[in-house]
Amino acid sequence: MNKRDKALSAILILLIGILLGMILMFFRQGSLSLDLAEVRVTEINRSEMPYWSNEDLEKIDDRFIFRTVAKSVTPTVVYIETIVPVRNRGIEEESEEDSRFWQRFMPPRARTVGSGVLISEDGYVLTNNHVVADAVKDEISVTLEDKRTFSARIVGQDPSTDLAVVKVDGKKLPFATIGNSDQLQVGEWVLAVGNPFRLRSTVTAGIISALSRDVQIINDELRIESFIQTDAAINRGNSGGALVNTSGELIGINTAIATQSGNYQGYGFAVPSNLALKVAKDLIEFGDVKRGLLGVTIESVDESAAKSSGLDRIEGVRIVDVIEGGAADIAGIQRSDIILRVNDEPVSESNQLQEKVAMFRPEDEISLSIWRDGDIVYFDVKLQELQRPDPEELALNEPQIEQDDESWEEIPENGREFGIEQQSFDDPGFTLRSLSTPEDPEHFDIYIINVDRNSEAWNRGVREGGRILEINGRKLTDMDMVRKEITDSQINGRSLNLEIETEEGAIGFYKLN
Repeated sequence: MNKRDKALSAILILLIGILLGMILMFFRQGSLSLDLAEVRVTEINRSEMPYWSNEDLEKIDDRFIFRTVAKSVTPTVVYIETIVPVRNRGIEEESEEDSRFWQRFMPPRARTVGSGVLISEDGYVLTNNHVVADAVKDEISVTLEDKRTFSARIVGQDPSTDLAVVKVDGKKLPFATIGNSDQLQVGEWVLAVGNPFRLRSTVTAGIISALSRDVQIINDELRIESFIQTDAAINRGNSGGALVNTSGELIGINTAIATQSGNYQGYGFAVPSNLALKVAKDLIEFGDVKRGLLGVTIESVDESAAKSSGLDRIEGVRIVDVIEGGAADIAGIQRSDIILRVNDEPVSESNQLQEKVAMFRPEDEISLSIWRDGDIVYFDVKLQELQRPDPEELALNEPQIEQDDESWEEIPENGREFGIEQQSFDDPGFTLRSLSTPEDPEHFDIYIINVDRNSEAWNRGVREGGRILEINGRKLTDMDMVRKEITDSQINGRSLNLEIETEEGAIGFYKLN
């Protein structure tokens, strides 16, 4: 290597040493940073107050009132538990265990649940009749939202409206404000408050879907149905609970749901508060309902009746018959008259007229606007008292219908040989009947002919008239399969899964524990 190359190598080594020294110095002084982003610390503003106040939101939309309404209403809605005897259980033979012997004298009992609404500070509770019907004496308990529990007694019951009043011994209890159900309009927001599936103080929201619905769900010869229909979610346990408007006023008592599955499907019904309050007052004051009687047979006016009567639109309720000596007959009302208004309030359906008259007591006077021979005439009618028919009299007057083979109560021995077999299953709580099919005498269809009220099957929504297609995923061909599946489920502690076809042709699935 010549001198020139040596000099250049020395200079290069020197420069490398200087560069490494500078890098080392930068690291030590922190002058060299490997961060690729600049970070700044900023202030975060927090506030406990919302941008919009509750008052501002409530002015924007009625739905923002729900929180306030729920807070005011839930303390007035109670949870009701009732002990009832289990009916329709067969009496066992004396050779069975001793417990079976005692069951004949002390029948098994079941616990039913529902809701109610406190309507006075001294403990009167308005609920559905079916919530407390058949209750064992001193076996009704009422639990408030604050978890206080009281024993309750029945004050009075009205099967025709499915309403009842029970009383608890309390003072200064929260109670509901009653609204005017006659002022309701379709489309209004409402809240349903109750205890569905034992879930305490549940609030759901919806609108009023329709008014004056007659859905024929009350099983009573004097039934009055003019329900408020709502799409607020109503399920089992909501019965007797509150339907309230956006002012927090009670405008209905939740009574029933229209469903094929036994659970909410968008259709719920409530007794209007005006009718419910009148019934409650009568039950508290008299122990039963004092109801005025007009003394007519009626039907809603259809297009044909409107044209034949000379009405320019379809309205009113037509008098089909007048009871001789009744209130209407004494006032001068005649057959084929059409009632347009009751105390200046229009009526267009027969159940509307029933509801209007039911608001009055015997000896009360009502004013009727009637269409007769092309003119409107007015009558003042003093109502008579509606008397509930005696049960024995009803039985005597009831037409005797000869039962056909499908109504047999007794099945012959070795019924399978005759194509029919029947058995009751106490644990699920239903009675089944198997009928051989015409195509194959060895293949049987399984029908539900009875469901014990308040049994597991009843509480899950199983009703008579349906056909069981499958149990636990197995298609049924005869009663032996039914017995096997039910027995296996009981022995192994498994639930019973039923696929049922209803009388209307709908398919439902039910899980029995």
